[in-house]
Amino acid sequence: MTAPTTPRLPAGVALGGAVLVGVLTALQARINGQLGLRIGDGLVAAVISFGSGLLVLAVVSALLPTGRRGFGALVAGIRARTIPWWMLAGGLAGALTVATQGLAVAVIGVSLFTVGVVAGQTLNGLVLDRVGYGPAGVVAVTMPRIAGGALALIAVGISLQGGVVERVPLWMLVLPFLAGVGIAWQQATNGRLRQRVGTPLTATFVNFFGGTVVLAIAAIVHVAVVGAPRALPTEAWLYLGGVVGVIYIFLSAALVAHTGVLLLGLGVVVGQLATAFALDAVWPADAGPGWRTELLMVVVAASSVIVALAPWRRQRH
Repeated sequence: MTAPTTPRLPAGVALGGAVLVGVLTALQARINGQLGLRIGDGLVAAVISFGSGLLVLAVVSALLPTGRRGFGALVAGIRARTIPWWMLAGGLAGALTVATQGLAVAVIGVSLFTVGVVAGQTLNGLVLDRVGYGPAGVVAVTMPRIAGGALALIAVGISLQGGVVERVPLWMLVLPFLAGVGIAWQQATNGRLRQRVGTPLTATFVNFFGGTVVLAIAAIVHVAVVGAPRALPTEAWLYLGGVVGVIYIFLSAALVAHTGVLLLGLGVVVGQLATAFALDAVWPADAGPGWRTELLMVVVAASSVIVALAPWRRQRH
């Protein structure tokens, strides 16, 4: 069965959507990081975030006709084996991302978390586009795309100036990089699943269901070893991470077919870094690199997207 062709969005609209995904990603990172700090357990905070998102998606999917149709297509595809198991595994990368937010963001700040994600996203986005893993098919690795990726990595290098490496545990820098690698793969995987089921709503639901299961198991083991977390805070905004995640994963699954994996990732980078700069300016973390360094990061990352826009009218091989 051939998936229906998706009408192509204008380049500016698709890129604007990618930037919005980045804004929401940075907001979620700050929310989940603060919740993890307040209760003293990043894994439990991640379960709360993902679990609340799953609840929202379950209700919306049951109420909307498109959600019911998508779920029916999902079940039929699994039974007919036209939807392979790996298309259902995007939630693993989402679980890693949210867990990393809860464990590290309150310490290193949104900006340092974001630049680690940028590095992983950029490198893996190039690879996935070149091998044709994403729903847009094979996207040529042209010199502007390579230059855009290189500029994004330069932004990462800038963020590590001023003794950041000495102030921050190595694992807190490595985990965001691995999360970025996973995010690029997750966006491509969710985009392909979206093509099979006909709606990003169902692809997002699958992502949250798998991520919640993985995080719940990890949190149960962690609590059994170290004990229960502190009492839950009462501020309502600390529990909005799941809803924010629903929105940006839904948008990612819908947009990746219009942008390719790398360009989606670069648009997300600009939104992430700009929002991270604003958040850390008004709410700085102890290990942050400072506002001047963060501003330079944002400028360089924005330049990476402008450069990478050159191959928008891509060729397929």
